[in-house]
Amino acid sequence: MEAPRKNVIGFCKYPFGFLRWKGEDASQMRCPKSKRFFLYAQFVFLFQLLMCRVQLVCTQAWDGVFVTQNDYQALQGLKHDFVDPEGFLKSWNGSGYGACSGGWVGIKCAQGQVIVIDLPNKGLGGRISENIGQFQALRKLSLHDNVIGGLVPTSLGFLPDLRGVQLFNNRFSGSIPASLGFCPVLQTLDLSNNSLSGSIPLNLTRSSSLSFLVLGFNDLSGSVPDSLGNMSGLQELSLDHNKLSGLIPDSIYRLQKLSVLDLSNNQFFGSVPVTIGNVSALTRLDLSHNNFIGEIPVSLDDLPSLGFFNVSYNNLSGRVPARLAKVFNESAFVGNLRLCGYNGSTPCPSSIAPSPGNLERRCHRQRTKNIILVAAGVLLVILLVICCVLMCCLFKKRAKVEEGQSRVAKGSGEVGEAGETPGKLVRFQGSKAFTADDLLSATADIMGRSTYGTVYKATLGDGNQIAVKRLRERFTVSPKEFESEVNSLGKIRHPNILALRAYYLGPKGEKLLVFDYMPRGSLATFLHARRPEDSPINWGTRMGIAKGIARGLVFLHNNVKLIHGNLTSGNVLLDENTNAKIADYALSRLMTAAANANAIATSGGLGYRAPELSKLKKANRKTDVHSLGVVMLELLTGKSPAREVMNSVDLPRWVASMAKEESSNQVFDVDLMNDASIIGDELLTALKLALHCVHPSPSARPEAQQVLQQLEELSPSPTSTRE
Repeated sequence: MEAPRKNVIGFCKYPFGFLRWKGEDASQMRCPKSKRFFLYAQFVFLFQLLMCRVQLVCTQAWDGVFVTQNDYQALQGLKHDFVDPEGFLKSWNGSGYGACSGGWVGIKCAQGQVIVIDLPNKGLGGRISENIGQFQALRKLSLHDNVIGGLVPTSLGFLPDLRGVQLFNNRFSGSIPASLGFCPVLQTLDLSNNSLSGSIPLNLTRSSSLSFLVLGFNDLSGSVPDSLGNMSGLQELSLDHNKLSGLIPDSIYRLQKLSVLDLSNNQFFGSVPVTIGNVSALTRLDLSHNNFIGEIPVSLDDLPSLGFFNVSYNNLSGRVPARLAKVFNESAFVGNLRLCGYNGSTPCPSSIAPSPGNLERRCHRQRTKNIILVAAGVLLVILLVICCVLMCCLFKKRAKVEEGQSRVAKGSGEVGEAGETPGKLVRFQGSKAFTADDLLSATADIMGRSTYGTVYKATLGDGNQIAVKRLRERFTVSPKEFESEVNSLGKIRHPNILALRAYYLGPKGEKLLVFDYMPRGSLATFLHARRPEDSPINWGTRMGIAKGIARGLVFLHNNVKLIHGNLTSGNVLLDENTNAKIADYALSRLMTAAANANAIATSGGLGYRAPELSKLKKANRKTDVHSLGVVMLELLTGKSPAREVMNSVDLPRWVASMAKEESSNQVFDVDLMNDASIIGDELLTALKLALHCVHPSPSARPEAQQVLQQLEELSPSPTSTRE
């Protein structure tokens, strides 16, 4: 019996490229040369090139080489293991002719081998099989913002050219493969917002090529290996929102390129390493919500580029270093009962002196400064001579440089007006006139961060100031859903609601919200970060703020049928006339369930969350009223709810207990008690209303409309409104 013949695959070369050939015997292979076949082959190539242009997927020049048989089979296997409800992978069909020419969505090749798999935000489910290791030329794997589950494949660690792995915001479980530490050129590893468990692999912290290691929002445990110091190329280390514990390795001082260190919301303990102060490139340091003890090292005062700092909710003690206390507001330090010197209400006793270690470091710093001053004097003389020589040359070139700059500025404006800037800018009613280029090139200062994103004060080229909130991309809903929701929010207009003026969608998923800039900042800062020379906040001002918040909340509840969900004094902003503007309303509609759950948990830590939210996990009108009541108590008492939480009793319970003991006079802010003889009845009425709002039973709380009506009946007398 004759054995069955197997098909043999080869390639025939033509002037315009290669065509795959299939036969039964390689030794007898003959590439067709007939005129009819030649015309057919030419038509195939021209058709593929045309489709490549029409579909606009040719992001790189096609080298005319078809995908190799090995990578073709691997792509088919990858597709088989994915669940693709939206049909994004329909283009992955046929014999693979279009895989490397741009016809297959998300695939890029070089010399017939797949080098990029880029499929973010496609709604893909299923899993990634170990067959991913067949792509021996793969450089980038980007599958973030999908619903892919299962294990992170171990075979990824054996890909010699792998440089970027972005699998964040999926449903991966199990441990992080130790093999990823063997990737010789891996630069970016982002596995955040999954369900990964276990410890951080030792091999991973020995990689000198990694620049970005982002593992936040998982279920990781154990300690950070001491070999962390070997990661000499590391620029970002984000391990927040896990269950990590232990000490921070002292070897961290060797990470001289490190710009972002986020260890927040873990279980780290021990002292904050002094050596962190040697990491001069740090721009963001977040150690909040851990169990650190001891003093904040004075060495952190010397970090030149630090723009964000947070050590709140630890067990730190002693005096906050001078520069940190001056630059960062109260929220960076709250929740440390024995920490002092970071605002006017937390003065340090005169008996507190620097520890011997800190004193020695200060002396060393002073000696160093003296040496630097002497050296600077010598250098100054030399520089003056050099400057005289260079000035002539500089003046000659100045005209040309200014002319060139003028052309660049004009060109940028024309690009923005013509709509050629990548991304999409949409402006709403009342927006200042600016282009996408204007927005992206504005100078910006960080004003605050939250679960949802980062807020900047941006100054446009014309000098106008705006507030820009950059949402955390991996926690936002799909672009289509995002645009639908944000277009609705952009129509909301009320005197006590911070108006959304514009939004921007970037080509890489960036989502920016643009608001009016409020010069007086947040109500939290207005109440709790006051300087000794500031005038007292009178009863009329406080009542005006309370009424403004209530009006805004009534409008949200009754007119636009929205629940705020995260009302705190931190997202009530004040304009130049101290009018209240509610911010961050309905952001939950733009964010994923994971981000909203974390925001609710954070509001609980700050003392605003209604008790039933620990079970409901979803805000409603009555939970908004509870938060309004806490803000009212904040206005009446002058106390921060977050600080009272750390004293083991929340602000509403403390006020209620004092009222029950008929000690109401000890409840109110000292500034208000100065006018108690005039406004005493109004104070008690407002206190009773606030306690009604924070009643433990939701059914017992009033509606926002009822709260506003009762506040309107409280009309401060003219005497009580004086400054």
